[in-house]
Amino acid sequence: MIKVLISDKMSPLAADVFRSRGIEVDVITDLDKEALAEKIGEYDGIAIRSSTKITPKILAKPGILKVIGRAGIGVDNVDTKAATGAGIVVMNTPFGNAITTAEHAITMMLSLARQIPAANASTHAGKWEKSGFMGVELMGKTLGIIGCGNIGAIVADRAQGLKMKVIAFDPFLSEERAKALGVEKVDLDGLLGRADFISLHTPLTDQTRNIIDANALNKTKPGVRIINCARGGLVDEVALKVALDSGHVAGAALDVFAVEPATENPLFGMAQVVCTPHLGASTTEAQEKVAVQVAEQMADYLLTGAVTNALNMASVTAEEAPKLKPYMVLAEQLGAFAGQATLSAIKGIEICYEGDVSTLNTKPLTAIVVKGVLGPLLEGVNMVNAPVIAEERNIKITEAKSETAGNYHTLITVTVTTENQKRSVKGTLFNNEPRLVEIKGIHIDAKLGPNMLYLANHDKPGLIGALGTLLGEAGVNIATFNLGRADQGGDAIALIEIDGPPPASVVAKVQSLEHVVHAIPMRF
Repeated sequence: MIKVLISDKMSPLAADVFRSRGIEVDVITDLDKEALAEKIGEYDGIAIRSSTKITPKILAKPGILKVIGRAGIGVDNVDTKAATGAGIVVMNTPFGNAITTAEHAITMMLSLARQIPAANASTHAGKWEKSGFMGVELMGKTLGIIGCGNIGAIVADRAQGLKMKVIAFDPFLSEERAKALGVEKVDLDGLLGRADFISLHTPLTDQTRNIIDANALNKTKPGVRIINCARGGLVDEVALKVALDSGHVAGAALDVFAVEPATENPLFGMAQVVCTPHLGASTTEAQEKVAVQVAEQMADYLLTGAVTNALNMASVTAEEAPKLKPYMVLAEQLGAFAGQATLSAIKGIEICYEGDVSTLNTKPLTAIVVKGVLGPLLEGVNMVNAPVIAEERNIKITEAKSETAGNYHTLITVTVTTENQKRSVKGTLFNNEPRLVEIKGIHIDAKLGPNMLYLANHDKPGLIGALGTLLGEAGVNIATFNLGRADQGGDAIALIEIDGPPPASVVAKVQSLEHVVHAIPMRF
């Protein structure tokens, strides 16, 4: 039975989704760090929001955990590197709260422009300070958006509805996309110098941390207003206070802070600052969306292998998963064969996709090939962490594609480069079953079983008889026997399916047979 844990408060619809898919679910929202670390390995998946912190210590004993699902966009509370190292998929829901967060940013901008919070507090206090709350119009003003992804694009659309001019800084924003959004793409300095309002919608990375610092604020127009509903840490709060005190910055509206929960902050108490407690995604609709979405994504992965919105693995849609399944079996077998046949340190792995397979999503296939190659050599390798492990060991992974595949409708070639040589293995699908069709340039037609014995040998008379006699005397039963040779009397290979793992003593005897170059037992 597949089992998941919901460790943060979220819409009960998430649990309903899991149960409707036949997945057992426990909702336990009061686990401390020690209890979570002990319990997390009992589950196939864990669904969280922002309260649960998934640290390396929490993942020290991952057990059967396969997926972490974050109901929301931010994954600051998940150590993705540690999860990847443990072979665990990390998913988020980047679109479920996009509308809500964008609307909050617009609300904060309007509140800041018209001093709504201060005017509200004053009026509730019985004052009538009409002249004390002079605001500014948004129409005709320039809004500078830093980070014009999904949420930033929605903010741009809403701002244009308010008749604002929108400029955007985003290194990943193409000119075509900017044109489609109706925004002007600019560099950061250009945005800082022109914007009347600046709204941040970028993730927190080493490159974006304190992107609005003292130096950036000095480049802004006098009277600029800053809105941050993205991530705490994008704005240097001390530098912003200095700019507010000097009057250079007219106001700021912040929903996120460098340290949260924010019970104290240098900006608190400033009349020209609007603050909310990280409410960007806090609407009923958004919470239901992200809860349902994360549950559906996790269920799809655990039940079908479909991968959606993963941060550390190539995505595979629910439609792609069944199409890819036979190719993934083939890819893993080819990788596993190459890994078990490799006798020296690996420098590179090249995967070539030809024919029908070249038109598919090959990223997960490449990951599983690498997993197959490294699996016999290293413990704990899966398709999530295999590319990272390869990178850590300076193993170069390359991919090539061709729509034609010679005599085959589909063909995958895995070439492993070692310190001493380069060897390839090729495979295809026959009636959706994987078949090896070439090993180190020698044609063969072999279906792999759970236990195989691979021989590289010289094509000389008597070897097959001697081999059969040896295996028979040792009580090793042969299920299938596949042969191939480069030319008469030259290099040859044999792939023998046997009914169980051969004893090491038997393999040693096979290795000692005349004309055998090497004999390698293999498991699939």
